[in-house]
Amino acid sequence: MQPNPTNAHSSFSSLSLEQPLLKAVSKLGFDKPTPVQELAIPPALEHKDLLVSAETGSGKTAAFLLPTLHHLITLPSRLTGTRALILAPTRELAQQIFKQCQQLIEFTDLKVGIITGGDDFRLQQNMLRRNTEIVIATPGRILELMEQEIPNFTNLEVLILDEADRMLDMGFSEDVLTIVKSCNTQRQTLLFSATLTHFGVIKMADKILKDHKIIALNTLHDGHRNIEQQLVVADDNDHKQKLLAWLLLNETYDKALVFTNSRIQADLLRGPLRGQKLRVGVLHGEMDQKDRNRMMELFRDGEIKVLIATDLAARGLDIKGINLVINFDVPRNGINYIHRIGRTGRVDELGLTIALVKSTEWNLMSGIERFLKQKFKRRTIKELEGKYKGPKKLKASGKAAGIKNKIEPKKVAAEKVKIRHRDKKNVGKRRTPTAQPAEQTTAPQEQQD
Repeated sequence: MQPNPTNAHSSFSSLSLEQPLLKAVSKLGFDKPTPVQELAIPPALEHKDLLVSAETGSGKTAAFLLPTLHHLITLPSRLTGTRALILAPTRELAQQIFKQCQQLIEFTDLKVGIITGGDDFRLQQNMLRRNTEIVIATPGRILELMEQEIPNFTNLEVLILDEADRMLDMGFSEDVLTIVKSCNTQRQTLLFSATLTHFGVIKMADKILKDHKIIALNTLHDGHRNIEQQLVVADDNDHKQKLLAWLLLNETYDKALVFTNSRIQADLLRGPLRGQKLRVGVLHGEMDQKDRNRMMELFRDGEIKVLIATDLAARGLDIKGINLVINFDVPRNGINYIHRIGRTGRVDELGLTIALVKSTEWNLMSGIERFLKQKFKRRTIKELEGKYKGPKKLKASGKAAGIKNKIEPKKVAAEKVKIRHRDKKNVGKRRTPTAQPAEQTTAPQEQQD
């Protein structure tokens, strides 16, 4: 992941793009690459799959168009069908991409077409039959054309998903996957999103990208504006269990997810929480698929309000109405944390996440805060306030400042004397040999020692 540009490329000419593209860039008045262009274009030119976080207005359109057009120019194909497919969530965005693509291919022989709902279906059919090299489309209309067996993506060389997070929020997840299945498996795939915190985007990336490179230009917390993130310190796991029960009994929520780092811990929490009259279920990888499906259905239907889960659920659970996420165990890294809290605060809904942190987890949690470039809101449950208040001293990184155990010199000397006395206690003394059977009079050397 590269959060900042390297400033290695001060001009588009240094990016090794074809001359017709540089001429078009110059005509458009583009002076030098934006950060997203500077970071995304070089690996894209190497035909790598990319997962890029970049907001609208950052220059991301040219960041995926320029390397794609360069590829189509330098490696002409005699095969039939679309060579590059760009999917966008809305007609408006598709039209913007189409316009910029037209400007960038002005000095080439490449042809681009646009396919969106509301436009003439037959014209779009004819455009696809003419093997237009670059197609910009919305998922819904492409699927309609696929039902007519018209698009030919078997020779597709580049697939691009723009504003993937928005596309998935609009319910295009299954549509996109259906389209992807019809595409050439040897293609290059570029996935652009406003944030890398969107659960669906990470899930989609896992399915359609191969050995991909991640480029994050905006900070990872940009996607958490509608999620309040809290931190509650705890003495130990027993204290955490009491805090967890209190939160589940006193917070307002429709559905709550509780995450643990192990199935054993998940199972241990179920009984005590049910003892508090909470409707609780458990989900982890050791369960049979039949039981997992049943648990998901109960949670989805609201038969249970609290689901205790391992990270299995963070990657596979997609249920509406989850507005509280509690990390009983601090996740092992920032990416797992993003997966977990991404279950709440979906679209325009507000969400609350609470991490229960004991002393041995403080540095792990501070590392996650640094990863996200933000500080979580400290909270105290007065009814259950513990002895641990957090580290007494902090490093600049936010981690606890280590305090070495200081032992008095006299105590150390006394300990050494004791050790010497024990070591010398039987030195020089020989044990009186006891009678042994004849066959044992000659013992192995290691026994004699």
